[in-house]
Amino acid sequence: MSRKKHGGDKEVVQGPTLQIIPLGGLEQIGMNITAFRFGESIIVVDLGMAFPTDDMLGVDLVIPDISWLLENKEHVLGYFITHGHEDHIGAIPYIINQLNAPIYATRLTMGIIEHKLEEHNLLDDTERHVVSFGDHVKQGDFDIEFIRTNHSIVDAAALAITSPAGTVVHTGDFKVDYTPVYGDPIDLQRFAEIGKNGVLALLCDSTNAERPGFTASEKTVGRTFDQLFQEHTDTRIIVSTFASNVDRVQQVINSASKFGRKVVIEGRSMVNIMEIAQQLGCIHIPDNTIIDVEQLKNYPERKTVIITTGSQGENMAALSRMATGQHKKITITQGDTVILSSHPIPGNEKAVTNVINDLLLKGADVISQDVHVSGHACESDIKLIYTLVQPKYSVPVHGEYKHLIAQKKIAMELGMSEKDIFVLHSGDVLELGNGGAVVKDKVNVGAILVDGKGVGDVGNAVLRDRQHLSEDGIVIVAALIDKEGGHIIGMPDIQSRGFVYMREADELIEDCIDLVAEELTVAMEKGIRENGRLKGIIRDELGNFLWRRTERRPIILSVIMDVNT
Repeated sequence: MSRKKHGGDKEVVQGPTLQIIPLGGLEQIGMNITAFRFGESIIVVDLGMAFPTDDMLGVDLVIPDISWLLENKEHVLGYFITHGHEDHIGAIPYIINQLNAPIYATRLTMGIIEHKLEEHNLLDDTERHVVSFGDHVKQGDFDIEFIRTNHSIVDAAALAITSPAGTVVHTGDFKVDYTPVYGDPIDLQRFAEIGKNGVLALLCDSTNAERPGFTASEKTVGRTFDQLFQEHTDTRIIVSTFASNVDRVQQVINSASKFGRKVVIEGRSMVNIMEIAQQLGCIHIPDNTIIDVEQLKNYPERKTVIITTGSQGENMAALSRMATGQHKKITITQGDTVILSSHPIPGNEKAVTNVINDLLLKGADVISQDVHVSGHACESDIKLIYTLVQPKYSVPVHGEYKHLIAQKKIAMELGMSEKDIFVLHSGDVLELGNGGAVVKDKVNVGAILVDGKGVGDVGNAVLRDRQHLSEDGIVIVAALIDKEGGHIIGMPDIQSRGFVYMREADELIEDCIDLVAEELTVAMEKGIRENGRLKGIIRDELGNFLWRRTERRPIILSVIMDVNT
């Protein structure tokens, strides 16, 4: 590998160089975003979000920190989107609002993106280009080709990104499906042609790299649905899956039509995506199959199917509301058959189990095994892509660290040298060219928390407070004082939330009131009048007292009011 030293102990690669900078999506599931830089040209692949972890109380979603892109905004030429899943498009409205650039995507992907932009009133201000498989987009020093792949959503694409340094292939999320429900199989021939011309690096999906063999075709799930429908002819069937899995919904509709059932689509996100898919011809629904939820009462339950969101146990999703009896229009009844057609995303296992338990308590029969196939490549699929592409360098992407390492092992089994495989961390700057490759630098990356309409205003301090509140609650102290006279007026008032039930803690509350009154009196006798110092005394003394009595440390808020102001 040819390298030369530059600027002390840093290394740079000789000749034309390309920089690959993952700004998210490594060492985690979700928030996929990768920047490519050659000279003064920057393009970005995917703008994904991640779901909040359990300790991110109240947070709705997590988006990547794009401060590096903002520092180089005059060089950002466009966003190239591989497919329409939230972990690849969910951050688009928030990022476009900060850094507007043209978006390039295939038709269904763009349809979903446009719906998001419309919801955020950004549609008219955003330049959008729908591309077809095989199209080339030239931006600055880059030529980007969209290549057909298969995934658990229609119109997924890989990208061949060519610069003067060479060609990089980014697979996006993919699987090899020779019998897809909709459209054509993955374009393996094009991967091979690009491989023959020479590929500098392969950025390959790692999500299923630990799983041996090939990923099963989506059509195998259709046969499973047919069998389940045949076995449950006397019950209502409720199927929950990802809103974006158009092929899965298509197969449920096919089985429903085959067995003479009417279908209800429930869940806002699923309804939206199905409308877009129908408009684009990506799903085919037989006439008189779909009915409105209000029409369910007009048909025997055994002649209906409900397709809904909530397979990941999301609190506000339709299935979760059905399971807890909070859905306004659909009630789970004894004998309902509920099919969960997805695997829990890592971290969602507990939430999914809770939904299953709630459904079982209501008398439903829950089926959650063998009614799903993954949309990600397993070990043999990954080996096939490597064999066709024959990259000089390997850069595993999309997955937790263990997934990236699993792909590294696959590449080494195929004969790649360990020094030519780069398991990166988000923020690493990988510089590569025909003369070699090296991790040259690191840029600022991180997570921006979105809570309601607030973007980035919830940080670590706020999360710590929320965690504190969730564990020990809050105590609020209000006191009226006469600063000029130097004494307290009346007795302080104390309220608590999430700390103790006040009606059953009379003695504790009275002791707290006496303590606060005494501490304020002593402080003012010493000439202390500033609100900040008085609040600090209350916080410290009352906090220590409550710890001794309860071994809890609630948040203590003080309100000091002066009668002379």
